[in-house]
Amino acid sequence: MEMLIAVINDVELMDEVLAGFLELGITGATVLDSEGMGRVLSHDIPIFAGLQTLISRSRPQNQTLFSVIDEPEKVDQAIALLQDVCGRFEDPATGIAITLPVNRVVGLAPELGDSGG
Repeated sequence: MEMLIAVINDVELMDEVLAGFLELGITGATVLDSEGMGRVLSHDIPIFAGLQTLISRSRPQNQTLFSVIDEPEKVDQAIALLQDVCGRFEDPATGIAITLPVNRVVGLAPELGDSGG
């Protein structure tokens, strides 16, 4: 199992991402509103106010998606879907995706839960 964490910079794309996850058989995710470090620093710490010129004032906050995925091929498919919908994450201000190994899950659907081993 892996935890997929993806920051989506264009929040209007999240519905399409989640619909694509359902088509892949990924039926669980948590989405949180989030804000990048540069944006926080430019607003809250006066010495970093110059960063505001690098960040569009009209750009909305981003959203961060968390999903535990139990099959390695689904992880690859999910990352491909993210980049199909959002654009190449290598391009600036698009997003970021990471995965982390998951050793145990408690409280999810049985197919993703603790297998006892």
